[in-house]
Amino acid sequence: MDEYDLKLLRLLQKNNRLTTEELSVEVNLSQSAVQRRITKLRNERIIEADVSIISQKALGLNFTCVIDVILYEGNSKAIDSFKAEMMKCSEVSLCYYVTGSYDFVLIVNTKDMDHFEEFQKNKLMENPYLKHFYTHVVMDKVKTNYGPSVL
Repeated sequence: MDEYDLKLLRLLQKNNRLTTEELSVEVNLSQSAVQRRITKLRNERIIEADVSIISQKALGLNFTCVIDVILYEGNSKAIDSFKAEMMKCSEVSLCYYVTGSYDFVLIVNTKDMDHFEEFQKNKLMENPYLKHFYTHVVMDKVKTNYGPSVL
């Protein structure tokens, strides 16, 4: 990747609806060169996806929690089972398998405390591999960046 690619990535990360024409003006390349570069970035999976970020509040998901999870055992069966279960949960927006004191960190979005209580009872407390979890209620979303910052 060169400086043109990095400029394109920075622009697209902020607004992926910019036209090839708009991008070409910003990076000082022809529209066809911009299109070739974007296609290459997608083909090489540097750009992993083009998505629309939907407002949680518009969907009525006003309650966000960060949950630290500890499993009883760190064997592959327990880990794979927990991963598979979290993949099925619509409330889980992010699930990280991590090192350190915890095995997983989850970001969970629910409508309210009642919805969260239902989620934790059905998906966490009933999970036979889960030893303990710690819940942090998000009071304010200070910074959100979708993906790595392009330097």
